[in-house]
Amino acid sequence: MPQMEKRPRSKPMSGKTVTLLCVTSFLVGFLLSGRVWLLQQPKRESNSMINHGSKVSLFTHDCDNKRILGEMGPTDVMNEVTKTHQAIQSLDKAVSSLELELAVARASKEYGGVGLKNSKSAPQKAFAVIGINTAFSSRKRRDSLRETWVPTGSKLKKLEKEKGIVIRFVIGHSATKGGILDRSIDFEEAQTHDFLRLNHVEGYHALSTKTRIYFATAVAMWDADFYIKVDDDVHVNLGVLATRLAQHRAKPRIYIGCMKSGPVLSQKGVKYHEPEYWKFGDEGNRYFRHATGQIYAISKDLAAYISINLPILHRYANEDVSLGAWLIGLEVEHIDDRSLCCGTPPDCEWKAQAGNVCAASFDWACSGICKSVERMKEVHGMCSEGDGALWNWTLG
Repeated sequence: MPQMEKRPRSKPMSGKTVTLLCVTSFLVGFLLSGRVWLLQQPKRESNSMINHGSKVSLFTHDCDNKRILGEMGPTDVMNEVTKTHQAIQSLDKAVSSLELELAVARASKEYGGVGLKNSKSAPQKAFAVIGINTAFSSRKRRDSLRETWVPTGSKLKKLEKEKGIVIRFVIGHSATKGGILDRSIDFEEAQTHDFLRLNHVEGYHALSTKTRIYFATAVAMWDADFYIKVDDDVHVNLGVLATRLAQHRAKPRIYIGCMKSGPVLSQKGVKYHEPEYWKFGDEGNRYFRHATGQIYAISKDLAAYISINLPILHRYANEDVSLGAWLIGLEVEHIDDRSLCCGTPPDCEWKAQAGNVCAASFDWACSGICKSVERMKEVHGMCSEGDGALWNWTLG
């Protein structure tokens, strides 16, 4: 086969040539990239100057802070640390309060505004909301309170505005909504303006339901430190009550009342019979500690808890036991305040003369003041704190 013609080999480039080509390529690339850089240079210079200025400002501020701290003594530094800690605590409390308000609003919306018949606006600020549990048949009881320790008319409004104390008679509606019983309350309300109407059917055996709806309604209408429930046959010294509550204002999750542990009554037909007695152990056992139902108070966070968990809170036969059950499993401080359960004269009278004026008085035998309509003025006259005590009280 004929041999293929061999082509002459090209002469290899010298090292100098290769170096020259590399340098040339670098210069061309540099010139081209430099042209792009020059087009973007004004914008970059502007951003660079801003960033540089910010860094200089921050650096200068940091140096000033270090210089100031360096000039401070140990006491001054600790004072600054304390102020910062207090500011953080204040912010944390504000955030927690806002979270509670949002949770309450969300709960009331989710459950169709149960019990929120009167709540159409943002909650009003208050120190304490006092809900007086009453019934359709208790007009004379309500009048006996209005004639003694419950302010009326302009004084009721003044109490709310100046002292932050809200007082309302708490009542639901009859089984026949809009019937004669409801109209009688409408008429009374038009005269007194001191009712809190609940979306709840009235009935003695529905007190546990009424209690949880009361707290849910109250916390939606008033942003208060405390929410109190009191029966309409109990005498209260508002100034003493406010003073006792104010002592615990800074504490979280407070449950105040006369704590007791009564027997669980399993016998049918007796007063305060507990149908679910078997849940409390063997026959003859006693309830867990809880505040007696004549009067008790809970702090805002606990009222909000009841509002948020309204549908799943179990109701026992007795409303004071129900409230105690709702709180027993929580991190709650139980405060046993015996000034909330003084006896009627001579007990509260002697204590008043000794300078230990009672916050509330009633007869244990009647779970309230026996024959309260006839005796409320007598008890008020002997055990009252005096007309000026409430109006001279100030929230510290």
